[in-house]
Amino acid sequence: MEHIAYRSRCELFKYPFSAVRAGEKITFKVVLPRSLQCSGVNLCLHRDNCDDEVHPLFWLRMEGDSEEWWCIDYIPQESGLFYYRFEYTTPFGTLAIRHNGDTCGVLYGGLHDWQLTVYEKEFKAIDWLKGGLIYQIFPDRFYASGLPKKNVPDDRILRKDWGGEPDWQPTKEGRVLNNDYFCGDLEGVRQKLDYLQSLGVTCIYLNPIFEAQSNHRYDTGDYEKIDPLLGTADDLRHLCDDARERGMAVILDGVFSHTGDDSKYFNKYGRYNSVGAYQSKQSPYYKWYKFTRWPKKYDAWWGIDILPEVQEETPSFIDYITGENGVARRWLRCGVSGWRLDVADELPDAFLDAFRKSVKVENPDALILGEVWEDASNKCSYGVRRRYLQGSQLDSVMNYPFAEAILTFIRSGKAEGFSDQILTITENYPKCVTDILMNHIGTHDTMRAITAMAGESCEYRDRVWQSKHALSRTQYEKGVKLLQLAAVIQYTLPGVPSLYYGDEAGMEGYKDPFNRACYPWGKVNEKLLSFYRALGQIRKDCDCLKDGAFHTVSEMLSCLAFERANSKDEILVIVNRNEHPITYHLPEHWQYASCVFGGKTVNDCVALDALDSVILRKEK
Repeated sequence: MEHIAYRSRCELFKYPFSAVRAGEKITFKVVLPRSLQCSGVNLCLHRDNCDDEVHPLFWLRMEGDSEEWWCIDYIPQESGLFYYRFEYTTPFGTLAIRHNGDTCGVLYGGLHDWQLTVYEKEFKAIDWLKGGLIYQIFPDRFYASGLPKKNVPDDRILRKDWGGEPDWQPTKEGRVLNNDYFCGDLEGVRQKLDYLQSLGVTCIYLNPIFEAQSNHRYDTGDYEKIDPLLGTADDLRHLCDDARERGMAVILDGVFSHTGDDSKYFNKYGRYNSVGAYQSKQSPYYKWYKFTRWPKKYDAWWGIDILPEVQEETPSFIDYITGENGVARRWLRCGVSGWRLDVADELPDAFLDAFRKSVKVENPDALILGEVWEDASNKCSYGVRRRYLQGSQLDSVMNYPFAEAILTFIRSGKAEGFSDQILTITENYPKCVTDILMNHIGTHDTMRAITAMAGESCEYRDRVWQSKHALSRTQYEKGVKLLQLAAVIQYTLPGVPSLYYGDEAGMEGYKDPFNRACYPWGKVNEKLLSFYRALGQIRKDCDCLKDGAFHTVSEMLSCLAFERANSKDEILVIVNRNEHPITYHLPEHWQYASCVFGGKTVNDCVALDALDSVILRKEK
């Protein structure tokens, strides 16, 4: 059996487990066979393209007659991303302790160093989101108040068939205009606050609400105005005020990597009275964009010419967004509690640094949440190692790695390896970030969760195919059960679950625009809705879901079990992905515990039906 000298995810070897604050002590320990006759062990750390720092460990103690422990208390002095290994010296030479992808340190032949994330001393946690629930709303499709609107452009198609299929067919020129509107608005969201409260929602995340010429509004036309179909600044203020009275915050979608070509800044079609960059090189906005041949050739987001890319480091643009009277602070003064930054990994450090300073001056408790699809602690973009989570940029991120872990387990039934995906993130991120991760399983950018788990794959399938394919009755019924399993995991992992509007009602659909249909008021799946309300109550009742540690109990044979625990209480979550019943034999500590979700009898074991789950709870 191969000797394991170090385990980065075991607090016996490394404490604390997760990322650390600059100036905070980390204790590292390694255990070596006595037979190696080791005369010294060093901790070797390095940053990208930098030489090693070398720190000697001291001999700690013997373990029986055959093993010896070495230890070091290391205090990083500044923030950054570090990689480390251990080197030990024997009469036969100096060798390295590394791992082979499983984080377990081996004496010979390991290929990988471990990661250590160090964040800034001043990085403060956002406490108000912990233990809460985010509800994501695509504003045009959630609820329409029916109130009259002013100054609506006449080139918009205003739909009267709430719940109809969104337009997706291209024009003769091959363009999809996204100019059909079902007229959902901010007042409609305000009128449904009681409904959101019944789900346990504590934070409403609105997809873009600023004036734009498409129903998704990611082609911003004017950052200073609410889109006329959604309402006014007063409507937003009233929504924020009423939400706050119910214990809810509102955050906005900030789309700052690009604008629309049909905007007051670019003004390609002359819609606005301003002088846009497309119209004149003397435009105050000309330097915001990169023209290869003015005016017709310019950099665009992912090559989509209706979305001209902004050069975000341009001083006038940074000031416009982050200045004292800039966009970021203006809407915080209107009552919103933070920002979700669209494609945060495409925003340069200079912009993110300025954005954070601006937001935190206005409101230190305002949330800055970034869209990053990968591990945000070590991502490189545009040739630069990013520092999103080191304290001067983002508070947290959208948690795509957790979403992938959940959906992979639910689709495949393979439990093995699930915890590795969870622990990779919790080990690499500051705990204050992990506690408020946006844990989604579906968004406006992905197919509906129930479709993703129970439907046919739409990979390489066009919109014609997607428009003609819905779940069969059998698929839908199974999809509901799979969605419930996924939701139990989503609601109990570290971080904050994010519910995409309508998932709780049983909405299905493939990719954009079929995942952006109208909420089916009056036609919801009531059983599924009750299930989600019960999960929302669990979020309120279990204190450990705010900040509790995560520990895997078992992951095998299509069954997953894990614990969350803090100083007040602890829960055990068991999810049976098998399509047959099982009997789960409980660890002694959990025998005869209270069943708070799932309605099961608990003694020394608990019986779960096919595609079933249970949550046990104990107070401390």
